[in-house]
Amino acid sequence: MRVAIAEDSVLLREGITRILEASGIEVVAAVGDAEGLMAAVGSAAPDVVIVDVRMPPTHTTEGLRAALTLRKERPEIAVLVLSQFVEERYATDLLSGEMAGIGYLLKDRVVDVKGFVRAVRQVAGGGTVLDPEVVSQVLARHRDPLRELTPRELEVLGQMAQGRSNSGIAAALVVSESAVAKHVNNIFAKLGLAPMDSDHRRVIAVLRFLQSAETPRKG
Repeated sequence: MRVAIAEDSVLLREGITRILEASGIEVVAAVGDAEGLMAAVGSAAPDVVIVDVRMPPTHTTEGLRAALTLRKERPEIAVLVLSQFVEERYATDLLSGEMAGIGYLLKDRVVDVKGFVRAVRQVAGGGTVLDPEVVSQVLARHRDPLRELTPRELEVLGQMAQGRSNSGIAAALVVSESAVAKHVNNIFAKLGLAPMDSDHRRVIAVLRFLQSAETPRKG
């Protein structure tokens, strides 16, 4: 696996580089701005890019715009976005299209070395990783699109967004796998998600919610 990192904090950039290299992942570029990232993608051909949302020169959306450009022009490259805070609009923009190979994590997740490396590998393999804090804050602020889900189904949905299997959810919530399967099917049914052959169906419910939360409400 070949990874390019775009992070303006030298300490964090070096820390991520060492974490990945210690886990046997090749870091082909480590740069401090979006322009450097785009150049690195062209020359180093990474499989995954890890990019900060806010970078020089304005520290607003440079990293996000680079990520969106990559998703459009180089969809074969997986993208893992890091953010200091939960920024719902950014997550929605990034996740509104093809979901394969996409991740959105808060920076403090990097301290969980094993979890962070697992997320990088999951995104590289075509998976989708959403930070549980992103999910929980969005759910807390915008309940309307999910008003038909029960509290337990909301808990299961949050676990699904973290990429956990039914057995993983069952262990986390201390319930049976059959109960989890029932909750998952109820979530899909209530949100109108028809059966499909996709490894990412388990997070589509969360993405649908994020998108609908950005739609202005009438009245």
